[in-house]
Amino acid sequence: MKNAMKRILAVFTAVSVMAALAACSSGSAGSADGKTDGPKKYKIGVIQYATHPSLDNCYTGFQQGLEEAGLKDHTIDFQNAQGDNANGDLIAKNMVSKKYDLIVGIATPAAMSAYSAARSANIPVVFTAVSDPVAAGIVKSNEKPGGNCTGTSDVLPLEQQIKMIRAFLPVAKKIGILYTTSEPNSVSQLAKFKALAPKYNFEVVDIGVTNASEVAAAAASIVSKGVDCINNFTDNNVVDNLSTVLQVADGAKIPVFGSEEEQVKNGCLASQSIDYVALGKVTGKMAADILTGRAKASDTPVYMVKDCTPVYNKAVMEKLQLKLPEEYATAAAVTK
Repeated sequence: MKNAMKRILAVFTAVSVMAALAACSSGSAGSADGKTDGPKKYKIGVIQYATHPSLDNCYTGFQQGLEEAGLKDHTIDFQNAQGDNANGDLIAKNMVSKKYDLIVGIATPAAMSAYSAARSANIPVVFTAVSDPVAAGIVKSNEKPGGNCTGTSDVLPLEQQIKMIRAFLPVAKKIGILYTTSEPNSVSQLAKFKALAPKYNFEVVDIGVTNASEVAAAAASIVSKGVDCINNFTDNNVVDNLSTVLQVADGAKIPVFGSEEEQVKNGCLASQSIDYVALGKVTGKMAADILTGRAKASDTPVYMVKDCTPVYNKAVMEKLQLKLPEEYATAAAVTK
């Protein structure tokens, strides 16, 4: 009788232990008390520097990238800095105070705000649409970022752009460039562009601006210097005020060359275009890997855009009485 009771007690104890283990394993990963069922729900902050199509496309692609990577149980706090660095800094500090799992910076100023705020809190930052992250001071190198920040770069195919300008304007001499002095990506792109220009017999006339209110006057000034065209970089301030630049250039009957398809749709003549939705997708997948522990920001190389597609605006070309160069016969014609 005693032996039978011992066997029953042993079985009861084993069942109790198994039930306890099952209860522990049913808690969420990362939940200390096991009260939350299912996988961890990630909190992601997104700071977009300004509202314009290329950055909007980055955010669209980012969301698609997260989903394609299988990260569906998350919340996103999307904030727009409205082209104001101080706004971006404040938004980033608020996101850090709320202890978000990851912060995304769309465009160089937003990425710089996120990196500065999140660095001491050890919150990973993933950026997109940053042309020169090393010059911006947010990574040590593109191959080995080193800190808690990595992302995707929309580095421009500058030489291909200059070749395109020469093809459309075979006798042109001067290219005008407006750039924002506080945007590191614009400063570094200007230096590279100026180094390449003499190879194609171009002189570069550049004017720096500090904010949106200076764009109109700068555009008028650069046109008065006798430039044959204006070329845009991925300068957020200038692109955000593209309609002003186009209006001044249209009055002088000179073309504006854009840095991506959306600018061409909105009135630029042509561009070696970057696919910003695709860039955003890569960013989303990178963020998913970092959130789930499959990768570390410090060890994840910055993704650099490798492909570009020539596009042109047929209506603008005809208005300026220009012809499509033979070497761009297969380029895509885009309209708004």
